[in-house]
Order: sequence, then structure tokens, then C-alpha cells
Amino acid sequence: MFKNSKLSRYKTGKIAECFCIDIDATKTALLLKLNRKTVNRYFLAFRTLIYAHQASLKEKILGVVEVDESFFGPARVRGRPGPRKRGRGTLKQPVFGIYERNGSVYTELVPDCSAKSLQAVIRGKVAPESVVHSDGWRGYEGLVDVGYDKHFRINKAKHFAENGVHINGIEAFWSFTKRRLTKFNGVKRNFELHLKECEWRYNKPLPQLIAELNRLVSKNKDLMV
Repeated sequence: MFKNSKLSRYKTGKIAECFCIDIDATKTALLLKLNRKTVNRYFLAFRTLIYAHQASLKEKILGVVEVDESFFGPARVRGRPGPRKRGRGTLKQPVFGIYERNGSVYTELVPDCSAKSLQAVIRGKVAPESVVHSDGWRGYEGLVDVGYDKHFRINKAKHFAENGVHINGIEAFWSFTKRRLTKFNGVKRNFELHLKECEWRYNKPLPQLIAELNRLVSKNKDLMV
């Protein structure tokens, strides 16, 4: 399946299956009687393929979309006493997300949650004809002025949903992503790879994940492991 691989096609297929099931590298190595470093190399190769695939999806989202930001990083930082602030005042890495209802998720690391940063991503990724749902954060002010005249906002201090306006879908994705990354005790390296992997995995059944990964691998047989 990969260039210079010493493993059989059957064995590499089993590694891919364990990856899609979301079994960690240590348990996969025990199940398949392989060296953990070997499994880690394959898992990194899979994540690299998935990242490239997700990043190559250039079509703008058209439909009903939800936008929101989330923050990733340790609860405490060495040298800084006490827990870190939560929300938009935190020192954690901000990530912006766009969720197409009954569809896909797009995520992007942003330098901050200013209107300039967030709206640049929206304008690059969301078609102006879309219906956009957001919370009341000031970073979303002015979307109507730049062509998104179907922009609806929910005041989460009062309601989680009102007249069909909500951002529950993208918030469910954040919850899924943070639960999943907890299994790795946080991700200090290759965070963007893991983020795009969560984007790729979200709301997909196992057979679809396996089929998609096999297609990616078959199209990249010269990838070294």
C-alpha cells in the first residue's frame, strides 16, 4: 500500500482499520503484534493524507451554516499560577469552525477572534447566498454589509435555539473534538493534523471512513512510511 513498506497488504489494511475504529497506536500494536513505532509511522501517514485531502476541498459551502469559535490548549501553563481563563479572553489557540447542517465541517486556526480574522474565513469559505447562524459575538457584526444578508444571531445567554436559529451543530463538533483529543492527553505535536482528522471523522459511519481512507491510500502509493 505504501512505497518501501515491509508489511503485507493484509497487515497494512488491518492498521488502517484500527485507525478508522480510532484504536490508539499502543493498543493497535498489541492487537496486531507489531512494533508501536511502526504503527505510529502508519498513523502519521494516514493523518498526513487526511490533512492534505481536507485542505484541498476548495468549494464554498452553500446552504444553512453555523459558525463559531473554540479554544484549544492546556488548562494550566507552567510558570502561570492558577487555571487559564476560559472563552475569548484565554491564551489558548483559537480555532474557527463552519458547520454545514447535515453536511461537513471546516476548521481553521485563526490568530484571534476579531471581525477581521473571522469574516476573512467566512468570505473565503461560505457562499453569500447561504443562511448563516452565529451567536452574538461582535466579531460577526457587519456580515450583512459584506453580502451575507441572511445572517441570523442567537443570544445564548437567553436561548440555545429560537425559531430554528441555533449553533448546536458546530458546538456538538467542538464537544466531539475535545472528547477525542482527551484520549491523547491533549495534542502537543501535529495539532492541525488531529484537528483535520476530527473534521474528516465527524458524523461518518465506520464503513465510510474505511472506504475513504483506502481511496486516499490507493491514490498515494508512493508515500513513504
